[in-house]
Amino acid sequence: MLTSLGHDIHKFPTAKSFACWLGLVPNNKISGGKIIGNRTPSGKNHIAKALRHAANSIGNQKDHELTPFFKRIAFKKGRLAAIIATARKLAVIIWNMIIKAEPCQKNRVEINDQKQKAMKLRYLDKKLHALQLSKEELEKLLLNRLLSVAY
Repeated sequence: MLTSLGHDIHKFPTAKSFACWLGLVPNNKISGGKIIGNRTPSGKNHIAKALRHAANSIGNQKDHELTPFFKRIAFKKGRLAAIIATARKLAVIIWNMIIKAEPCQKNRVEINDQKQKAMKLRYLDKKLHALQLSKEELEKLLLNRLLSVAY
């Protein structure tokens, strides 16, 4: 990476600007406050290609720290979007490692997974509250769910 980029990585003030230079950030077309189109530009940047290949291999692995992130994005927006999003995340990690001299924090991924689980639980709580189920209906629902998990 340093042979392609040289010592010019310090010219990027933020990780976002570095990812944008790599071409891993979508080019949003906004009119009237609404996004009317977006696409990630395809470029000839060798670093971005290498990061996309690394992101693709992360998607094929089962026990990598970024695999849950990849799978979540792939489920929502498709595999190609997940590859680019994961490559962008890798670029941000690399920028932080070089510029801020901080090691890659694997526990940050676990913290993000815990946040995602907490968000899902809040969403389910809101949905259950909106349904206004009686105590008997809720007990029946939970009992059916427990029985289906047991088998």
